[in-house]
Amino acid sequence: MHFDIEERIFHFRQPAGTSRGVYKVRHSWILTVSDERYPGRVGRGECAPLPDLSCDALPDYERVLRGLCEFVEQRGDVDVDLLRPYPSMLFGIETALRNLRHGADIVFDTPFTRGETSIPINGLVWMGSYDEMLSRIDEKIKAGFHCVKLKIGAIDFEKEIDLIRHIRCSFPEKVIQLRVDANGGFTPDVALKRLERLSKYDIHSIEQPIKQRQWKAMAELCKYSPLPIALDEELIGVNIPEMKEQLLETICPAYIILKPSLHGGLHGSEEWIRLADEHGIKHWITSALESNIGLSAIAQFCAHVYGPDIRLHQGLGTGQLFTDNIPMPLTIKGERLYHD
Repeated sequence: MHFDIEERIFHFRQPAGTSRGVYKVRHSWILTVSDERYPGRVGRGECAPLPDLSCDALPDYERVLRGLCEFVEQRGDVDVDLLRPYPSMLFGIETALRNLRHGADIVFDTPFTRGETSIPINGLVWMGSYDEMLSRIDEKIKAGFHCVKLKIGAIDFEKEIDLIRHIRCSFPEKVIQLRVDANGGFTPDVALKRLERLSKYDIHSIEQPIKQRQWKAMAELCKYSPLPIALDEELIGVNIPEMKEQLLETICPAYIILKPSLHGGLHGSEEWIRLADEHGIKHWITSALESNIGLSAIAQFCAHVYGPDIRLHQGLGTGQLFTDNIPMPLTIKGERLYHD
């Protein structure tokens, strides 16, 4: 077994704004693995940590990744416990090895990869000025999306409320499902009041209203919020099963949102799903701004986990973000993602 590692820089078509800042480029490390047991075949995976967010966004990332790949080469398989602290690296290695075994562009052999089913996805509207966000919302609705996710928390909150009010005046809940993502942009002292104001507009859920690692404050919000709260960043760095269970029992969110590159790779995400199901917590899967290699693997994982009849809209509409993306057999038609 042998891994090759290639660093790639992808460029956003438009700056991607969040409450943590604006992304203009995206760094990824593409793995290509070969094995004499599979002559003439290679597998690809993507390791894509997010700066200032991923728990394994290390200054010497490639050196650590190379060392872990060499360990896997010598061992012949993945030691999940060794790689728990490095979720983006674990995700890339896991998916490369699965792709090697299946061949072509397949990570999970499902009706989705055979072109028999598709996955419903939400339309993502990045932060921007009021006019920019309004224009982007109109684009998503005209494209056929019935679930739109708004990034909020960067511009003036009153303007964001005006924007949401405008949407609801034109499109009631039965026409457009609205999700909002604060990326931890609210402070605990104002969060509940803001959630109360947002609840007037039939919001499906809000992601990460306050910054992570404030379990007590987040638990209070989940208890009293008129809006269902979904955890995202809160799950980052919580890689041990016992800690995962403690977090869910303490905070009791309505949803968790799983990004394999951030939340433990495929193995760690499956642990989160099992624990969430045991506690009656719903969930969906989303990408974390990977290129099409990572996105395709996550979409296939989603189809594997949820089966052919996926009800909740997933966060997998990021394949058109980059000007120089890697071609993969993914197609968006309306609000559905297809594997061609």
